[in-house]
Amino acid sequence: MKSTQTPMLLDGVAVAAEIKSEVAAEVAALRSSGLQPGLAVVLVGAVPASQIYVRSKVKACSELGIASDLLTPPESITTEELLAIVALLNARDDVDGILIQLPLPKHVDAKRVLDAVDPAKDVDGLHPMNAGLLQSGRPALAPCTPAGIIEILKRKQIPMAGQNAVIVGRSDLAGKPAAMLLLAENATVTICHSRTRDLASFTRNADILVAAIGIPGYITPEMVKPGGVLIDVGINRINDRAEFDRFFAGDTAREEGFAKRGYTVVGDIDPRAFALSSAYTPVPGGVGALTIAMLMVNTVHAARMRRAFSHSEAR
Repeated sequence: MKSTQTPMLLDGVAVAAEIKSEVAAEVAALRSSGLQPGLAVVLVGAVPASQIYVRSKVKACSELGIASDLLTPPESITTEELLAIVALLNARDDVDGILIQLPLPKHVDAKRVLDAVDPAKDVDGLHPMNAGLLQSGRPALAPCTPAGIIEILKRKQIPMAGQNAVIVGRSDLAGKPAAMLLLAENATVTICHSRTRDLASFTRNADILVAAIGIPGYITPEMVKPGGVLIDVGINRINDRAEFDRFFAGDTAREEGFAKRGYTVVGDIDPRAFALSSAYTPVPGGVGALTIAMLMVNTVHAARMRRAFSHSEAR
């Protein structure tokens, strides 16, 4: 059964550009009042993917007028040594946001390190205090990807109140906070995961389906509700020819990219399901594009809250 309408592509790149423009204006206003928001990023070791992500974050800070400080301790750093770095950043008045780039080396106790970050500077929204505030419906620094989901739905005027929202995935970084944020928008939320029995019976009733399980094409066309909104959080690299053909056979643009790079990316939703939807986020160019923009939002929010600057005072 096909949707009777042409699906709306929810362009995360365009929405991220809007958000960054707004943040740049806020930063300019804050700086005119004597405050420059500052973000400290801790990158342990030399993981290529992490280095790319961090460069993008530092670049965004520079573009928007946010001060940034990149700390690059060696991969051999101990948990105690990393905790000492976090303590120093907590104490620095010029640092409003602290981001610990994940993953950390296996010998480092990541939970201890993340829990050591001052909740007021926790721009990744991973501290238990911020998670608790989010769950109780109080103002909190929310994880950037789920916050981006809410932003794109609001800005594209997609209703959430009263809608059946199904989240597939229960991570602390995406699934759980996405559920809390959708609840705050008065959606009726169901959380599913890899061990949910008869998963399709839930997903086929989803007005808004958020896939955040980390498995390529896990949600098939038969599992979606015609006319539903599909939010794909997954970014999975595939380099197998058979898997490529499964998702992208006949897609000339993808074929050219695959031939050149030897891989392409696919989300957690089979891209063939998008044709059934009323709106969807593509991969790439969807939710992932919003994550850095929301990090910038959180950094400015943390700066204002820490220094008791309201939006009106900044102006």
